[in-house]
Amino acid sequence: MNYGIMEALNQLTRERRVDKQLLFETLEIGLTTAIKKKYGNNAVVDVEIDEEKGTLHPYLVKTVVENEDEIEDPVCQITMEEAHEDDPNLEVGDEVRELLPFSDFGRNAIALAKQVLVQRVREVERGKVFDEFKGRVGEIITGTVQQQDRTGVLVSLGKAEAFLPRKESIRRERWHQGLPIKAFVVEVLDVTKGPQIILSRTHPGLIEKLFETEVPEIYDGIVEIRSVARDAGGRSKIAVYSKDERVDAVGACVGMKGSRVQAVVKELAGERVDIVPWSDDPQQFVTKALSPARVQSIRVKRDAQDMTVVVDDDQLSLAIGREGQNVRLAVRLTGWKIDLVSSTEMAQRERLDKELRIALDEVEGLEAEEVALLEGAGLHTLKELKEADVNDLLAISGMDAERVERVQAVASERAAQVEAEFVDALKAEQHLFDEEMFDRVPEEETEGEASTLTFKEEEEVEAEAAPGSEEETSLADAAPEGDETEPMATLEDSSAQDAAQADAAEEAAASLAPEPDGGVEAELEPVAAADAGDDTENATHPNLGSSADAESAEEPGPKPGP
Repeated sequence: MNYGIMEALNQLTRERRVDKQLLFETLEIGLTTAIKKKYGNNAVVDVEIDEEKGTLHPYLVKTVVENEDEIEDPVCQITMEEAHEDDPNLEVGDEVRELLPFSDFGRNAIALAKQVLVQRVREVERGKVFDEFKGRVGEIITGTVQQQDRTGVLVSLGKAEAFLPRKESIRRERWHQGLPIKAFVVEVLDVTKGPQIILSRTHPGLIEKLFETEVPEIYDGIVEIRSVARDAGGRSKIAVYSKDERVDAVGACVGMKGSRVQAVVKELAGERVDIVPWSDDPQQFVTKALSPARVQSIRVKRDAQDMTVVVDDDQLSLAIGREGQNVRLAVRLTGWKIDLVSSTEMAQRERLDKELRIALDEVEGLEAEEVALLEGAGLHTLKELKEADVNDLLAISGMDAERVERVQAVASERAAQVEAEFVDALKAEQHLFDEEMFDRVPEEETEGEASTLTFKEEEEVEAEAAPGSEEETSLADAAPEGDETEPMATLEDSSAQDAAQADAAEEAAASLAPEPDGGVEAELEPVAAADAGDDTENATHPNLGSSADAESAEEPGPKPGP
């Protein structure tokens, strides 16, 4: 045997970690297949492999017959005369092994043996990979992004490849070739092409395993994660419980300055994580699960696994969360059905429930005999009759199907009437939106008299804003007589006007100047006189008839000496 074949087998054993004995068996099968392809399927083949000596000998086994007339298949039989050439002691019926040199196999036969060997090695590798990763279902695995397309991400795990489907990916995550990735192993499938490992980044188990990696107390079993509710990419809630009273479960998961939970948030692409303490008391657990909203009261129906949670009106939107995210995660976390209502709505429900507690004898349409039968069965109010089951009503003695149908119709009609009246009463109390409010005219009190403000037409508004309005007319009337100013004045006219305004300002200042012997009291006399003067519209000096004159009058003039 060529020692290169043995060396190749040893190399396969080291690199592929395949059992050498399995390789020998596979090689034997491959050679047998190659020999049968050359000599026919009826050929009897024997392959001897000696690992110590490094020998490999394929034999063609033939049976000894008396003469050529008895030979039916020359591949499987040999005459006595031919057999005695190798061994004279052979008799009829004995077997003769004929050594086959590799040179007689041919290229195709050798290629077939190689194909059988390679295929068998691959099957062994696939089986080992499947067995290895099948035991890692439910764990976190780290790989390298190899390729991304519309269907998902192909991840290289070294010896195997895994697939992260698009539906199992976080929405805003984008991966590039060569980036490291952590994912949760969902399942391992054994298919024809080899084991297919399915990963997930949205599974609740991912966040649980990440906390187990970051928090030593969880890894040691001191702190347990009892339940997880996750909206991948948005927000998650986990309920933790400590077996040791000295260890704070929430604090252990948060870490110093939030270092532990921040590491998890960073791995989850910024996903918010709420950590709440687990409690065996359902009311307390639900209260913590709805945080950061504050719960006012809780009503529990243990048989139906249902809760009615009442919160203040200003806390309702916080308890519901964006698109109902907070209450939806709380339901998943606790396992309870949560009916979230505001305090105002709860008060309305209680009022409506009180309105529906009408005695059956007061309900119009029910006969006295029917009322007696229903009360005998424990139904005393309209609400109880409306919520009663049909089978329970049929079980009442004296109630047939026709009467039960009629009684239920009367109860439903009367209950609908009560609810409608209740809604109308609420509308009247709450002063709901009135469409006629735009037709109403606000009132404004002016000088002790009520004046009506109406919506003005566009033409009226334009007419009021046009030149010649009341305010502009009063200013024109206050101007001195004979002062007709052109719209576009020349430079000389402007200079003359400025000189005249300056003279007028000096005269005004002189008229307001104090008398020599008056002192402070004399200075106040002109002001008092102006306040006590005639009730004219303009109490200014007659020469100050425009805004420009008023501005020049404010400039201080020369004060006469004492």
